[in-house]
Amino acid sequence: MTDIAELPEDSVRNTPFDSALSDRYLVYALSTITARSLPDVRDGLKPVHRRLLWAMRLLRLDPASGYKKCARVVGDVIGKYHPHGDQSVYDAMVRLAQTFSLRYPLVDGQGNFGNVDGDNAAAMRYTEARLTAAAGELMAGLDEGTVDFRPTYNGEEEEPEIFPGLFPNLLANGASGIAVGMATSIPPHNVAELIDAAVLLIDKPEAETAELLDHVKGPDFPTGGVLVDSPATIAEAYATGRGAFRVRAKIEKVDEKGGGWHLVVSQIPYQVQKSKLIEQIAELINDKKLPILADVRDESDEEIRIVLEPRSRTVDADMLMESLFRLTELEVRVSLNLNVLDDTRTPLVMSLKQALAAWLKHQFEVLIRRSQHRLAKIADRIELLDGYLIVYLNLDRVIQIIREEDEPKPVMMAEFGLTDRQAEAILNMRLRSLRRLEEMELTRERATLDAEGKELEALIASPARQRTRMKRDLAALRERYGPETALGARRTLLSEAAPAREIPLEAMVEREPVTVILSQRGWIRAMKGHLDEAAQAAVKFKEGDGPAHAIRAQTTDRILLATDQGRFYTLPADKLPGGRGFGEPVRLFADIDADARVAALLAAKPGAELLLASGDGKGFVVDMADVTAETRKGKQVVNLREGGRLKVVHPVAPTDDYVAAIGDNRKMVIFPLGELPRMARGQGVTIQRYKDGGLSDAISFRLDDGLSWTMGGDTGRTRTEADLTPWRAARGAAGRMPPVGFPRDNRFRG
Repeated sequence: MTDIAELPEDSVRNTPFDSALSDRYLVYALSTITARSLPDVRDGLKPVHRRLLWAMRLLRLDPASGYKKCARVVGDVIGKYHPHGDQSVYDAMVRLAQTFSLRYPLVDGQGNFGNVDGDNAAAMRYTEARLTAAAGELMAGLDEGTVDFRPTYNGEEEEPEIFPGLFPNLLANGASGIAVGMATSIPPHNVAELIDAAVLLIDKPEAETAELLDHVKGPDFPTGGVLVDSPATIAEAYATGRGAFRVRAKIEKVDEKGGGWHLVVSQIPYQVQKSKLIEQIAELINDKKLPILADVRDESDEEIRIVLEPRSRTVDADMLMESLFRLTELEVRVSLNLNVLDDTRTPLVMSLKQALAAWLKHQFEVLIRRSQHRLAKIADRIELLDGYLIVYLNLDRVIQIIREEDEPKPVMMAEFGLTDRQAEAILNMRLRSLRRLEEMELTRERATLDAEGKELEALIASPARQRTRMKRDLAALRERYGPETALGARRTLLSEAAPAREIPLEAMVEREPVTVILSQRGWIRAMKGHLDEAAQAAVKFKEGDGPAHAIRAQTTDRILLATDQGRFYTLPADKLPGGRGFGEPVRLFADIDADARVAALLAAKPGAELLLASGDGKGFVVDMADVTAETRKGKQVVNLREGGRLKVVHPVAPTDDYVAAIGDNRKMVIFPLGELPRMARGQGVTIQRYKDGGLSDAISFRLDDGLSWTMGGDTGRTRTEADLTPWRAARGAAGRMPPVGFPRDNRFRG
């Protein structure tokens, strides 16, 4: 190992570590951004893709030729142009050949190049490839001086800096990549739509993105699917160059004989692996997270066909599809981040208009350079033709000079005013070229080239002619990729989705009867089935604990738990612990204060109402939807005075029209239910007035049915008082003693 002291003085520099690290990382970052991860706006390619196609072109792998092993192509690429790992280069080549990854594949592969299930391609020694017609159009003009070439990394070869072809590859095939501090994500589009938008920009350069979207409807994915975003969302994404598109699978309902039906998925979203998608759906079925779905079958061959069987024919097909879109990758979001390198190799997020304008600018430059290159070729050829024509006008003298002079070239140049190239070409002519017919052909060729040269000069000098020529070339390209062709027909449908609707819990949870039991110490469990009183009495509790609340419900219900502090909590019945053991503390499911006691436990019913009353005799009626909480912290519904407690939580039946209240002073009052306000939260109004004590109990009932209460003892009998006139009064009255036989605990319910 060389000692530092032995190194030359100029090879050691004292540099702060942070600045040295910063400089080196900046070099790496710039290299990643400009030479690896971001595509060029002009041809839509990253360097590795450009070098792959260039190497295949040099190997003459055009669409009309035979295939060659991919290993041969990869070897040329990494040996001559791209000194990186062979596997990464092969992976890039595979993607260019995958019909489900690229809308217009640039490589025509033969062999196993992977599939939509996510299986990898075979090794490069087994697969073969050649270029597609789209790749040929992307590289058209490379031999016509249209772009600059640069030396390869070792200086032994040359490679094009950019491809000149008219094919709009950036937006047609899209791109994705992650650089340092930035990324790009461009979905594929339809070529015919892009050409129509480009023609609009040629005719009207000031056109806004909204006008371009009359032609570019949205992404056109190779796997099809349905684009369900609104036009406003799509327009916003294209105007800014950033956004996302919601893409759904194409699903159709197929009716069966006998009234049954099933769903068939024929197209899946872009970049979703079919095998993983089916696994997702199967897990929903196995875990009973989507009870309305019974089975999933993969009947795909070359075409995708996934069959989804509902639990029963009564299931709402739209609800099933909506649930699947939410829970699986049958709906995904494809991001748009139009971050590309412009013509100065600077990264920039462009709008749709900017990207198309930059591509058109490049194409006009290519058109001018091609015309100039052709003009130079015409001038060279005309120079030779003029020399040949001089020979025919002075044929005898030219032959004499060649026969008699030792150095005929300078003599001819001096006598006929020839250039060195002309004289050399004349001396190299064959004798058979001295025919009279050859002279006529040369004259005709000279006139043709002269006319072509004048047209090219006019084209170069006239922007209007350039626009006309560009539109003509684009029209020819559109014919090959028009919507009536197999490759050019739009695959992704456009259908704005309806507003998302609420998916009922029944669709997500299998409906089963349960009995929810809450103990005195706050342990909760959900036992299967609706237990009768005898079965509830047989339920075991921990030593020192006992039953407090028991309600019958369904696994699809939401259980409301109200504490005496006026706060309500919501517990999903399907998430409660099962009947084995003693359950679990209810405080594991809700953040209940330590000094709070459970005042009521009941199942929430849509549209139902509750009568709430505090110990100081104030109360109101509330809709159950207003007391349902979505968080563990619950919802404060009843505002209590200091020291006050929630005393009554009573479900109001639809037919109830009166309220009965009784105080600790054993006085009862009855008044119309309509005198209580409907509130979402608050303290309420006075139900009954007291001189001492407070409210003992309250209940709503139907006046025509009379007021009933449970008799004491074990008989289970009830007594009904039909004539309630003595107790009827206005809300807030003091009331009078209850009927004879009313329970001594001042409770309407046992």
